[in-house]
Amino acid sequence: MPIAEARGSHGGHPVTAQVDHLTVPVTRATRRRRRRVSAGRLAAHVVLIAASLIILLPLLWILRTSIVSRRSAYLIPPDFAAPLNLDSWAYILAEQNFIRYFVNSLAIGLGTAAISLLIGVPAAYSIARWRTGGQTVRVGILATQILPPITLIIPVFIVARELGLLNSQALIATMYLSFNLPFVVWILYGFFKGLPEEVEEAGLVDGATRLQVLRLIVVPMALPGLIAAGVFSFVLAWNEFLFAFILTGIESRTLPVALVGLITQAGTQIGPMAAGTVLMCAPVIVLTFMVKRYLVSGLTFGSVK
Repeated sequence: MPIAEARGSHGGHPVTAQVDHLTVPVTRATRRRRRRVSAGRLAAHVVLIAASLIILLPLLWILRTSIVSRRSAYLIPPDFAAPLNLDSWAYILAEQNFIRYFVNSLAIGLGTAAISLLIGVPAAYSIARWRTGGQTVRVGILATQILPPITLIIPVFIVARELGLLNSQALIATMYLSFNLPFVVWILYGFFKGLPEEVEEAGLVDGATRLQVLRLIVVPMALPGLIAAGVFSFVLAWNEFLFAFILTGIESRTLPVALVGLITQAGTQIGPMAAGTVLMCAPVIVLTFMVKRYLVSGLTFGSVK
């Protein structure tokens, strides 16, 4: 059994603690420093818990509202003893056809992310390794993110109407691609820039072509960055409302537009709106948890040399 002894003295003299025959000096300054560290750690935990509650409580409240009766959803103050009721879910899935809108959003989001990566990877690699287009191209790619989308919606609507492309998922995916592709290229440019060129040169010495180096060496090394860029591209397409609201119809409507449809002249349908919100948040949350390991490493890739 370990034996601990403490000898203290007055006047700021050191206090010694004997543990297993080892004498460790403990001064008053050390004790004060330990108390400050403990207080700082406690304050950090309090801040983190408060921040987590601020994020989680609204989501939990929306989930609770979606599984009570549509009448109970309007009650103020709320009835916490309200029984479980799935009327709101039955309404949006059966009567409002939210399954179709969910599939539309999923297809457009995944398609946009996949095409953005397919085009963005070689484009970003070319800019990172050979400075393709020079500074003008890099600044131009970033400048496309500055232009407000609302300035383009009327010209795009007129052109789409004249070409008969309204109410088309392909049109929406193309518009999302025009916004997401520069974003993906700019992110991947930083990832590729941080990769060691020596590994690629070794592949070239071994007889690989540039395309093989990109496919077999560069892409696996930058996989966390590719996943991070793909997830952000998907989320941007999944949440977009303005172009989907103007350019889609019943057949190509997405979830954000369908949710707005629950705001009627009689008022907002709180229960169905909560159920639709949960349905819209679920894929993003699940996707984030599935790729969180790659997402974190992708966001920090190249930050430390």
